[in-house]
Amino acid sequence: MRVNPSQLVPGCVLLRDVLGKTNRPIIPKKTVLTKEHIKILEKFLIETVDVSEKLQDGKLYKPNPEEKPKEKTKSTKKKDIQLDKLSFEDHYLYVVATYQKLFDTWRNNAPIDMVIVRNLIIPLINRMDDIGSAIYTLHNFTNKKDYFYHHSVSVSIIAAFIGKKMGYEKGEWLQIGIAGLLSDAGMAKLSPSLLQKEGSLNQTERAEVIKHPTYSYRLLEHLSSVTYAIKLAVLQHHERIDGSGYPLGLSKEKIHNYARIIAVCDTYHAMTSERMYKEKQSPFRVIEELQKEQYTKLDVIVVQTFIEAISNFSVGTKVSLSNNQIGEIVFMEPNQPTRPMIRLDKSDEIISLSNHHTLFIQEIISQT
Repeated sequence: MRVNPSQLVPGCVLLRDVLGKTNRPIIPKKTVLTKEHIKILEKFLIETVDVSEKLQDGKLYKPNPEEKPKEKTKSTKKKDIQLDKLSFEDHYLYVVATYQKLFDTWRNNAPIDMVIVRNLIIPLINRMDDIGSAIYTLHNFTNKKDYFYHHSVSVSIIAAFIGKKMGYEKGEWLQIGIAGLLSDAGMAKLSPSLLQKEGSLNQTERAEVIKHPTYSYRLLEHLSSVTYAIKLAVLQHHERIDGSGYPLGLSKEKIHNYARIIAVCDTYHAMTSERMYKEKQSPFRVIEELQKEQYTKLDVIVVQTFIEAISNFSVGTKVSLSNNQIGEIVFMEPNQPTRPMIRLDKSDEIISLSNHHTLFIQEIISQT
């Protein structure tokens, strides 16, 4: 029996594979359809499917009345236009929510549709001025429960931002941003419980998690619309200069430049965000950790560009310190951008953070 997806009910049994645009099965034959399967079919605009005349429980299948396709109204178009008028934070949260829905389809073996991916992330990446202002506060948008989805979107926009700062042409820093978004797509092949586990991973679980770059690569491997550079970046983003990374243990020049950029951005956002199993750290404390690893695990040029971009504060910037005091930056130390001289609000005392190693900037309050 051939019906429209809108006519399906849970319990229907597929008689033939449902193929996507790449001729790979979105849902294989003999699958007993659930509500989630039906949503996927509707999302992928599948026109008809072949199902058995009987449901899984043996009862006769009675199709729902077919829904007529909805015409795109003026109000729908207006909604699309209004996306450009959203604040950066609202636009970011919209992309995170949409990415989560895409990720759920990948969990159900739907292929990655690069048209959808590009249309989702590129308008956000293009907001470079907003990204420059928000780059050290992105972690504040994140929450424990949805950390993973925030992480993918944040890595994407930070990586594109750093790519531009490094002098890449727009076509390339857009690719770097897309690679950042898809670098963890392979997590869809792991057990959902691994993404929500509150404690540390055991040895078996960690062995499974470190396969995710390979899974991400496999999802993109046969897509002709994805450049080889993006595929390599996705595969190699956890490799390290000293060969201590995974999944291949590559080192030095064997690691693609895009992957080196994503590695720094991935590390930074993860360490500054509150996760299920770790508390967040100050962005400026994390930057100092990156500085320590720039000659061993991470690319020196990428780290230095990252530090210059994220520590480009002006005199007059209000900050809160790790001891809960509030102050104002009065002088930047060129060689130690995360440790400027600060005038404390309460005492009017001027201190240099370079002389107070246990004290550090916790958050930026406002900029001049």
